[in-house]
Amino acid sequence: MTVDEILATTASPPAGSLAEQAYQYIRERLVMLDIRPGAPINDGQIAAAIGMGRTPVREAIKRLEADHLVHSFPRRGTFATTIDATELSAIAEIRRQLAPYASRAAAERATAEQREQMRALAAQIGEGKLVDGDRTSLMQVDKAAHGLIYRSSGNAHLEDILIRYDNLAIRIWWMVIDRLPDLAHHVVEQAQLLTAVADGDADRAEELTLAHIGGFESEIRQVL
Repeated sequence: MTVDEILATTASPPAGSLAEQAYQYIRERLVMLDIRPGAPINDGQIAAAIGMGRTPVREAIKRLEADHLVHSFPRRGTFATTIDATELSAIAEIRRQLAPYASRAAAERATAEQREQMRALAAQIGEGKLVDGDRTSLMQVDKAAHGLIYRSSGNAHLEDILIRYDNLAIRIWWMVIDRLPDLAHHVVEQAQLLTAVADGDADRAEELTLAHIGGFESEIRQVL
């Protein structure tokens, strides 16, 4: 199974409705900074770009405001939220509490199919084909690993919360990505984590997740 296929299974619920499609489209552009922090969100332009009416786009924007990715101001419009690096500690604090628990739960509850997907993704990462210069691909692999573990926890509410905070963390990461000396090692760590979860080793999965989040925060702080 490829990274793209795993991403498709670990994304938000299948894009059955137009509002869901609009939500996933806009969210990805906001998280990857294709829509820059502080930029206005024009629902008409977005609707035209993805070939749908304004109503589903407006519904998507309401969800994105709840995700803290956009903010609406009376009589001024809607804008992509700015990135405040001082929020890194708050985001990391939440992730340190919840993500290790999700990894432990996944190690205990994952289905046979999910464990197979984890081993397949870990094998792809372990093949050593990740190139540090291809930062978009590295980010996609990282998202795929996190998403698969969260979904395998068997707790949809926990999954939703962690994806929201991961997206906020990724925005900060993407803001400083050109100043980070090495990203590949951060993603390669995921192979060990995926293997631990797939093997049902809950203690090691919890330990690796906590170390992974701590390493992420430390690296970002070094370049802020």
